[in-house]
Amino acid sequence: MKKALMVLYFGILTTFFCQSVALSRTFVTIGTGGVTGVYYPTGGAISRMVNQKAKEYNIKATVESTAGSVYNINAVLSGDLEFGVAQSDRQYQASQGMAEWSEVGPRKELRSVFSIHPEAITLIASEQSGIKTVSDLAGKRVNIGNPGSGQLQNSKDVLAAYEVALDKVKAEQVKAVEAPSLLQDGKLDAFFYTVGHPNGNIKEATSGRIKVRIVPVSGPGIDKLLAATPYYATALIPQASYPNALNTEDTLSIGVKATLVTSAKVADDVVYAITKEVFDNFEQFKKLHPAYSTLTKQDMLKGLSAPLHAGAVRYYKAAGMLKDIDPKLL
Repeated sequence: MKKALMVLYFGILTTFFCQSVALSRTFVTIGTGGVTGVYYPTGGAISRMVNQKAKEYNIKATVESTAGSVYNINAVLSGDLEFGVAQSDRQYQASQGMAEWSEVGPRKELRSVFSIHPEAITLIASEQSGIKTVSDLAGKRVNIGNPGSGQLQNSKDVLAAYEVALDKVKAEQVKAVEAPSLLQDGKLDAFFYTVGHPNGNIKEATSGRIKVRIVPVSGPGIDKLLAATPYYATALIPQASYPNALNTEDTLSIGVKATLVTSAKVADDVVYAITKEVFDNFEQFKKLHPAYSTLTKQDMLKGLSAPLHAGAVRYYKAAGMLKDIDPKLL
């Protein structure tokens, strides 16, 4: 009887201990984008880095495929996500209360953690469509990006810069992962995709039966757009990345940066752990994707507009990196 009671007592203690550990563990989710894009594997890699130190940080990180930048920012602010990958222009607009956030005003609880990689606004068009400039999109079937994605606004900005009214385009709003097959099936003439290069979706689009070209996004209207916005910069899409495209040289475009964002409500220790693992394992992180090959730690502190989270600042201060950060972010 006494032995049975001891076993029962031990079992209760073990259960209580396991439950206590589980309750004390912090669970975080990183919102990314489509599973074939760069955001998803990036989020997955960050999760793995943190989970390898689960005993040290007592954090369990997971990754979620989402609709993209706008969704991620809103989910972070509502507490549905702890972290999200978002384009730098969307980070700026949310922090300033612009675009989708114009009615609710500046999202003052939005915090930046670091930048990741440059993303070029990429316009792919079939040869048979005859599209060689953005101006040629009038009257054509064009995917401009799904609601909740960052590229939707990018597409609208480029069309406006070329003075192509949106109602003059036969606009589709499907996810980027669906666009290459629709183009190859002859159901689209062109599609926009804001992405780091090389990219699997673009390779798919350029390797099918229908020949395609990457259309330049440049000219006087784009120069005005660059001068008017703090988040756009010139970008070059390497011809070598897509040898099956009709292009014979690199394509000039403009782009933004992918950034990791969070909320002021997320605990400092959690943000510190995420930041530390990425920067302490920087060379491993760079091997994730060819788009990261020329990345430097200083690059990862550029293109930010929301204030830095205190947990990230804690790491940057310890690493002696505050000198590389815009003082307005501190």
